[in-house]
Amino acid sequence: MADYLPKFTPGKAVTFTASGDVIGGRLVNVTGNRTVAPAGADSAAVVGVAGFDALTGESVTVYTRPSGVQQLVASAAIAAGAKIISAAAGKIATQGAGTNPIGIALAAATADLDVIDVLFI
Repeated sequence: MADYLPKFTPGKAVTFTASGDVIGGRLVNVTGNRTVAPAGADSAAVVGVAGFDALTGESVTVYTRPSGVQQLVASAAIAAGAKIISAAAGKIATQGAGTNPIGIALAAATADLDVIDVLFI
């Protein structure tokens, strides 16, 4: 068998095309062939975190799951140690009734727009 190397390594930067305006530091999900848009609530298609703001049609660097600690934007209060899901506009929320956890909060958030460390799972 020939030697094999992965095309991309988890947690590394991958370039996608934005299919909707994205905000750096927020979750994005796959929307098509190498395209991403802001993640919605409890998305099963979260691929990672946008490295910078990008308008529709522009290239955007995405730091991919499933490994690494990311600084993500909360949509509401979150307890340290809680399982995290995506929320509207690429933010994060406590898993609650959600079914697609993407990480574990390593710090607490007290309100909307707090930025906390999250370990991707």
